[in-house]
Amino acid sequence: MNILQIKNGRVEIRKENGSLVRTIGNGDAVSADFNLNQSLVVITTLTGKVEIRKDNGSLIRSIGNGDATNAKWYGSEIAISTNKGKTELRKENGSLIRTL
Repeated sequence: MNILQIKNGRVEIRKENGSLVRTIGNGDAVSADFNLNQSLVVITTLTGKVEIRKDNGSLIRSIGNGDATNAKWYGSEIAISTNKGKTELRKENGSLIRTL
């Protein structure tokens, strides 16, 4: 199992013993979360974008409307908290399932 840590806006993937595996992202991350099998990382940026990246750091896609404050994996879907106080549940491909 790996651990995510944010330092200076960069997302660091670390082993349980603390050793650095790699650094991913563009340097503007405010939160990050692994999916269940730790193959994908969802990153919330300062600008409110949500990025889905592979564990090697390559960008798969950006999703959302640019108003995200936090994003977490919810099974195979992503729960995005917005600055309007709502939560969007989105598929991995970015399509909106529902707003809570």
